[in-house]
Amino acid sequence: MSTVTLTLVLILALLVGVSLGLLGGGGSILTVPLLVYVAGMDAKEAIATSLFVVGVTSAAGVVDHARGGRVRLRTGVLFGAAGMAGAYAGGLIGGSIPDVVLLIAFAVMMIATAAAMLRGRRGVDPGRTHEQLPVGRVLLDGAAVGLATGLVGAGGGFLVVPALALLGGLPMPVAVGTSLLVIAMKSAAGFAGYLSTVQIDWALTLAVTGFAITGSLTGARLAGRVPADVLSRLFAWFVLAMGTFVLVQQAPADVRLPVLAAVASLGAGAGVCYGFVDRCPLRRAVHGT
Repeated sequence: MSTVTLTLVLILALLVGVSLGLLGGGGSILTVPLLVYVAGMDAKEAIATSLFVVGVTSAAGVVDHARGGRVRLRTGVLFGAAGMAGAYAGGLIGGSIPDVVLLIAFAVMMIATAAAMLRGRRGVDPGRTHEQLPVGRVLLDGAAVGLATGLVGAGGGFLVVPALALLGGLPMPVAVGTSLLVIAMKSAAGFAGYLSTVQIDWALTLAVTGFAITGSLTGARLAGRVPADVLSRLFAWFVLAMGTFVLVQQAPADVRLPVLAAVASLGAGAGVCYGFVDRCPLRRAVHGT
């Protein structure tokens, strides 16, 4: 890897960390494309490396949240343990799946994540919180979320936070803090699952991780100065565009241009509808009204 490429990878890793610090999620959504399209890794190595980077960065973030009393240890460990089992299985399975299938699955996860972000994280209805933690449901959901994360290296915070809020009855700030513990646990398990089939470039992985952690700490300090709702929506549209790009890249070379043109036309039409049509169905889908 050239010096210019390495410098670009590390700068982008810093920005990935900033997004984690600002939003409490989305790290793997950006890390995998960075490693595939900039660092030149194949899909399996990029997913495995992303699991390590995001896992370590999340573990570092848990400390500050724990000091602020925003980590529910019992709920996090229970959900995380189920997630570890699912993530390890996903990592083992992912090692034998063709790269193109993994990247298509990753692109679909990006688009689903963007849609979830556009809908927004909703508060917990006090009438639906649980006085007793529904252990069976938490284990089942944790395993399912872990399996998805282990397979494609994505879907961490934006899947875990709503599950913790609704199943565990956690206030949103506590759900966000606890999710970092869960993400760290299941990322470690998913990474272990991939280790049997993937060779890791440890020098690059540790460098990217260090820059991501630095960016995460910077993002956490900026979090109170940036309107969270505006930032989250801008990030969601960016993730949607990136997911579309990854999906188009997997199409045969001779049909990429027509597919890209069709997607661009649909996107432009959706943007006009959302921005200028009062009764646009997209507004109801995004805002739930």
